[in-house]
Amino acid sequence: MQNEQAAARSLGDRTPAAYDSDSYALPPVIKQYWHTSLRWKWLIAGIIGVALAAGLLSTLLTAPRYTAKAQIEISREQKKVTNVEGLESDAADRDIEFYETQYALLRSQSLTDRVVKGLNLARREEFFAAHGITLDPEIFGSGGRVPPTASQQAEREKLAAKLLLANIQIAPVRRSRLVNVSYTSRSAVLSAQIANSWTQQFIGASMDRQLSSTADARTFLEGRLAVLRTRLEQSERDLVGFASRNNIITLGTTRDAEGKTQVQRTMAATDLEALNAALNIATADRIAAESRAGTSRGGEDSVEALANTTIAQLRQKRAEAAAEYAKMLVRFEPDYPAVKALRGQITALDDSIARETSRVASSRMMTYREAVGREADLKRQVGGLKARLDDEQRSSIQYNIFQREADTNRELYDALLQRYKEIGVAGMVGVNNIVIVDRASIPDRPSAPSLARNMALALVVGLGLAVIAILALEQIDEGVSHPGQIQQLFQLPTLGHVPLTDLEVVASMDDPKSYFSEAYFTIRSNLAFTTDHGLPRSFIVTSTRPAEGKSTTSYALARIIGRTGKNVLLMDGDMRSPDVHHLIEMPNTAGLSNLLAGDDNVGALIRPTKYKGVSVLTSGPTPPSAAELLSSDRIKALVAELQTMFDHVVIDAPPILGLSDAPLLGRAVEGAVLVIQAEGAAVRGIRAALARLRMGNTPVFGTVLTKLKASELAYGYGYGYGYGYGYGYGERADGQAA
Repeated sequence: MQNEQAAARSLGDRTPAAYDSDSYALPPVIKQYWHTSLRWKWLIAGIIGVALAAGLLSTLLTAPRYTAKAQIEISREQKKVTNVEGLESDAADRDIEFYETQYALLRSQSLTDRVVKGLNLARREEFFAAHGITLDPEIFGSGGRVPPTASQQAEREKLAAKLLLANIQIAPVRRSRLVNVSYTSRSAVLSAQIANSWTQQFIGASMDRQLSSTADARTFLEGRLAVLRTRLEQSERDLVGFASRNNIITLGTTRDAEGKTQVQRTMAATDLEALNAALNIATADRIAAESRAGTSRGGEDSVEALANTTIAQLRQKRAEAAAEYAKMLVRFEPDYPAVKALRGQITALDDSIARETSRVASSRMMTYREAVGREADLKRQVGGLKARLDDEQRSSIQYNIFQREADTNRELYDALLQRYKEIGVAGMVGVNNIVIVDRASIPDRPSAPSLARNMALALVVGLGLAVIAILALEQIDEGVSHPGQIQQLFQLPTLGHVPLTDLEVVASMDDPKSYFSEAYFTIRSNLAFTTDHGLPRSFIVTSTRPAEGKSTTSYALARIIGRTGKNVLLMDGDMRSPDVHHLIEMPNTAGLSNLLAGDDNVGALIRPTKYKGVSVLTSGPTPPSAAELLSSDRIKALVAELQTMFDHVVIDAPPILGLSDAPLLGRAVEGAVLVIQAEGAAVRGIRAALARLRMGNTPVFGTVLTKLKASELAYGYGYGYGYGYGYGYGERADGQAA
């Protein structure tokens, strides 16, 4: 006893609440699954066998199918045929959208219809036969013998399209521009024809879309060009009209880096420049004449007048040439030969004027008065041109606005005209970005059915159905089948488990080295760790329902405890259906019921047994109401008195469900041991039994799993010992369960 207490103290508080998974670790999950599979192995084998048979039968009865595969390449970027920047769009960032669009087009209804019409599938009986379709004459006509009506032809085409879409496979090759186009049917030749036609029709549809797009673009650009042409003409008319109304005559224009027209010189500016030059000359002439002539007035003035007339004629010619030059610049570029020749003529006139002026200036006959008059006249002209130039500069703001509008319209028109020409060239070339890499060849062997694939699929389906069936059966079968479930379901420690045995209980317990005895010795050892003082002084052994092995467990624990040198009392608390006296082989003439009914002679009713350290108190005569006897305080007083007489008191209590006896007995002892029959009591019943014990404030030290089959013991549910034999236990000689 002292050793047990020391062990208990060294382990600390080992009450039922303190028992944790570190003491009774659950089996690994894989082992649990393996264990469950072994329980239902014949069901699993049957389901898998049926599935494999179905797979084999399906393979043998299925008509062979042939798959033909063609391969195409879809390029993202077209070749730049026109070599014009901007004509072909660069949208590399939209590759995903592009290829997804192409894959969708490969599965489109329009492409399917093209294939149907291209191969005339609606009129080919072998096409429908290759898909296991027998045409209904009432709906689809009479085959090839009589041409179908329009409605029948439409129905045939609709059905053919459905069959094509159901049997075509579009499979892009990863990380490439390649796409596999496969078709499957019962005809190898027809599969190859359809796969090849599918790729060819896809290329044709792509070309048609490109040509249609080009035609639409040309139509659109033609309309825009007409609008821009009208707008350009109007803007140029506005520009010329404004210049005419405001006497703005340009003599030279250039284009800047942006293509905008820049006016370099106007007629007024040119005339002002010329008059300023003439005024300077006249002023110089006047000064020179004044210097030469002084204050004298000679008769040589007429000669100088002639000279002035010549100069005037030269200037007149020069002005006419300049005007003609300005007109030509409006129509021609400065480098045009006629313009260059006219500019040379103007230069020659300027030279003549300069020579004549120089001659007049150098003439000694120039008079001071003529020089003064010419100078004054030029000053008046310069003043007038300055006023005109001021007006022209104020008008140039609006003129430049008209000029910019005309330039903008001209640029837009030229750009659209260039695009129109380039699109026309591209449309005539007919560029395509889809090429056939491999044509589909006629397959020489069927692709389906595959015996290996079908059997593997049948195996997977069979396993799946078996798993579903086992899960369903496990949910229906709520019994506890192995010790690991107890901790998982009820958070209670398993004190031990006892194998199923066909031998007599007494004979099994007589052999201390038997598996049966060792099982209960382990239970007794584990029970010693449930309290801080070692093995409980008093406890009841109960179960959820009858015949789970509680009486056998009570008897076996009493004998095991007695072997350790302790004095133990085995009391039969089941006054309704007593069983201990059968195991002890004693009469049940008097016992517990007598003591609870008022008999105080405890010592006379307790009888020793032939087993070392074990005494017994049988249940006694069956009382009218066992619950009334147990509900009195006499049971507590009796147990307390018995604890003074014995080291331990083991009570075989009645089942919990349906009776109140066990909870009433539980109030008089330290706790309870719950016996659970493997694959017997339902989980709901066990939970209800535990709830009733807790309502009576009866601690549950742990559980004992009884009648465990050898198959449950052989796969990892041992506690330091194993049971290799198919024992059973708990059956009395009269055939009734304990």
